[in-house]
Amino acid sequence: MRTWIEISSQNLKHNINQFRNLIGEEVKIAGIVKSNAYGHGIREVAKVINDKVDWFGVDSLDEALILKKEGIVKPILILGYTELDRLEEVVVNGFHQTVANIETLNKFVELTDQGKAFIHLKIETGTSRQGILFDLLDSFLDIIKQNENIKLAGVSTHFANIEDTTDHSYAEEQLLKYSEAVRKIEEAGETDFIKHTACSAAAVLFPETYFDMVRVGISTYGLWSSTETKVSAKQKELDVTLKPVLTWKTKIAHIKELPAGTAVSYGCTEKLAADSKLAVLPVGYWDGFDRGLSSVGTVLVNGQRCKVIGRVCMNMTVIDVTHVENAKLEDEVVLLGEQTEESVSAEEIAEKLNTINYEVVTRINSVIKRIVI
Repeated sequence: MRTWIEISSQNLKHNINQFRNLIGEEVKIAGIVKSNAYGHGIREVAKVINDKVDWFGVDSLDEALILKKEGIVKPILILGYTELDRLEEVVVNGFHQTVANIETLNKFVELTDQGKAFIHLKIETGTSRQGILFDLLDSFLDIIKQNENIKLAGVSTHFANIEDTTDHSYAEEQLLKYSEAVRKIEEAGETDFIKHTACSAAAVLFPETYFDMVRVGISTYGLWSSTETKVSAKQKELDVTLKPVLTWKTKIAHIKELPAGTAVSYGCTEKLAADSKLAVLPVGYWDGFDRGLSSVGTVLVNGQRCKVIGRVCMNMTVIDVTHVENAKLEDEVVLLGEQTEESVSAEEIAEKLNTINYEVVTRINSVIKRIVI
């Protein structure tokens, strides 16, 4: 293999155990494996954590079908939008569907002869994306009451500003709005449903958001939601240790020695400051090694940090191995993760790209083989 990803089953289980210790045995854990398990591999991750979680959360019907094909029998919640003409597949397969618009609910009414529809109403509390406005909630409840084959299985919301700040007043306002909506639903006679609001950051920081289930996403994979979340956890003296799960590797595909002044890669954007030994890696931006890492990225060879030279190409990247003794063809290279005493973290890469660790891992091409170790 020219490039591959190693997934640590031990670290995956460790991270889930951290949340189990935090929330106790009574609260359910939904393992969020949307977006190809945040780039880690939905099939591989689901199998590893299957006996550690109570539910699975995915973005789409297609992801839910992947889990079912892999033999997952635990409840699967589709968090994202499902097209109206595919809702029958949701019903037939027994998946749970997040509902945030009346058209989706009305379509489920049309499908009641196909079986019971399990729905989770998502309440708008301040994120201004998916979500039912409080004033419109009655119309949803009226339809649910009139159709016994529509089961209100859950009520959820999502926090907008719980991980990007150490001031959580906005999240507290959202929690109040959610609680108000839940009261309204219960007063309407619906009481047998799962309440869930907590993402990874909320699950770490705010026990009052646990309710019946927490949705553990990014931190399943050993990544903190943000620096602010990590700081807040430390301030609260919480004993939470997350271990990154993913290591992305490749091999040296070519080595050459070039004199000072030689231009490297497209656009001749960088010239060698001294006589140098360069290595060509058989990965590029098609694989998910971002073009923004041109001339600033770092990888690991024989436990030493090596700088990216010039532009990252579609299928190749050039690095400087002048200082790496005995670097040779097909030496293993770590693009993301640890090698001996050194590491390149998703956070380091994200900082160079002016983005977040989520984007770094989710953009790794899904065709690259994931290997569970």
